[in-house]
Amino acid sequence: MKKAIILIISIFLLLCGYIFYFNLTNESIEVLSRFGSSGEEVKQIQTKLKNWGYYKGNVDGVYGSKTQSAVKSFQKSNGLTADGIAGQKTLEAMGINSSSGSSSNKNTASNSSDLNLLSRLVYGEARGESYTGQVAVAAVVLNRVDSPNFPNSVAGVIYQAGAFDAVGDGQINLTPNKTAISAAQDALNGWDPTNRSTILF
Repeated sequence: MKKAIILIISIFLLLCGYIFYFNLTNESIEVLSRFGSSGEEVKQIQTKLKNWGYYKGNVDGVYGSKTQSAVKSFQKSNGLTADGIAGQKTLEAMGINSSSGSSSNKNTASNSSDLNLLSRLVYGEARGESYTGQVAVAAVVLNRVDSPNFPNSVAGVIYQAGAFDAVGDGQINLTPNKTAISAAQDALNGWDPTNRSTILF
């Protein structure tokens, strides 16, 4: 009888250990970059945060305390959980694709992320404007992305310090309506009422 009880307890403990390990492994997959990480993704994070004025250190690909602090500041400014971990939501807000998945999935994620961010900007910045005016706001962002004088990503342009009031006052975090989403999509599809302008009206 004692052997049977010991065997049952042993199996139970083994199962608990397996479940704990499985959850830990999954968590490490979901958390993409954090304190102690290193590599190309960390360099991208540091570069973007440096361009936006959050990070003052070297772009060395090492996720140290300065990078962690900069990520926290970025998260606080953008309505994200300020845990200093560059998980999926934080990377999407920065315009960085995760290193997992196929290249086609990455492109889809990038397009989806750009549309979401542009839609939020249009809604936060210009929801009181005409439809053409809303498309123009999105077009200005895309024109800046193409210009050597601005960051080379949608997120980089939108989160550039002082570029848009909606970022500064937090309206970038509002849920966009269908009109804003449609205006952002039209701009992504090539409609540019501004005639290649990088200046917001």
